[in-house]
Amino acid sequence: MKWLRSFNYIFLCLAVLSVTACSTGSNKTDVISDSADSSVIVYAKGFSIRYFSDYTQVIVNNPWKSGSIYATYFLVKDTQTEVPEGGVKILVPLKTIAPASVTHYEFLHLLGELNTVTGICQADIVYNKEIKKGIEEGRITDLGDAFHINVEKVLQLSPSALMMSGYNQKDANLQRISQAGIPVIYNNEWMETSLLGRAEWIKFVAAFYDKSQLADSIFSNIENRYNDIKQKVTNIKDKPDIMAGSNFRGTWYMPAGRSFMGQLFADAGSRYFYSNDTTTGSLPLNVEKVLRDFSDADIWLNCNFATLDELIKSDSKHALFKPVQTRQVYNFNKRMLPSGANDFWESAVARPDLLLSDVIAVLHPEILPDYELVYAEKLK
Repeated sequence: MKWLRSFNYIFLCLAVLSVTACSTGSNKTDVISDSADSSVIVYAKGFSIRYFSDYTQVIVNNPWKSGSIYATYFLVKDTQTEVPEGGVKILVPLKTIAPASVTHYEFLHLLGELNTVTGICQADIVYNKEIKKGIEEGRITDLGDAFHINVEKVLQLSPSALMMSGYNQKDANLQRISQAGIPVIYNNEWMETSLLGRAEWIKFVAAFYDKSQLADSIFSNIENRYNDIKQKVTNIKDKPDIMAGSNFRGTWYMPAGRSFMGQLFADAGSRYFYSNDTTTGSLPLNVEKVLRDFSDADIWLNCNFATLDELIKSDSKHALFKPVQTRQVYNFNKRMLPSGANDFWESAVARPDLLLSDVIAVLHPEILPDYELVYAEKLK
């Protein structure tokens, strides 16, 4: 199934990112003392923005080495502007961009900058209609696999910047691209452990378009909606037991307690077996372990199958779980194309308010009785 292969590709990419990225990044820690102002970053841990009279300094923190810097950018409106050493000077606002990850699209959409996209990676997993149309019309170039990006195509396209997930800064292909004068912008939103932290990276993207005020306004609205809906279940007493994830080739990847998905479960008013776990990312478990801990769960979320029959055929043990027997199994595939492109991977990153609303509507339908699910869908 194309959609399942696409999901597996994305999942494995994120798994590889979490392993390979820890060995990369710069340790340069240039300090500039005459900062005029700093952008207020509330939830995100991965970046900071400081404003100076002639330029803006954007720092990407190294999430795998506390206190060190992954990348530094100096944003200028005139190429003649002098900036400190130890960073990449970028002319803003960007005229064109090549975002390598689908998780970057919604930020550009909310900022009204999708028209600047001239290159992407893996056209077959793109959901966004505007980007798909650009690909079909030849205005947007497919640069291949993000892990093995087609350097020649990037150089020929020559975007104002290439936006990448920060998994391997010393990658030879990215070094060639940088040496050719194309800035590589590392967007590490995927490393945040909170939903609002991931969404706050819209401020990071906005800095490269000189749209910080717009980003602040957009994020504030999303934050308020998220917290308003979260408040509806804060004092709820009847919390269903939930399970999540899927069995992939004998290994069940369950959200860790401090992962953004683990936080989503907590904010939605549920009981989750690993809620007290202090790790991030995913917990690789065998099916027997999951059966012991989750066989009597009330609801199964983020199950990456389309139907219950398909789920059971993949492994007969799935039929032993209570949510399968009571038909309370949900995926996040409602907005998925036959190709496997899934809007859950795209817009949900920037719209945690919608994702939280979906999960609350599933767990506590009485709270949102007329709500129409955006990403979640019950398995048939």
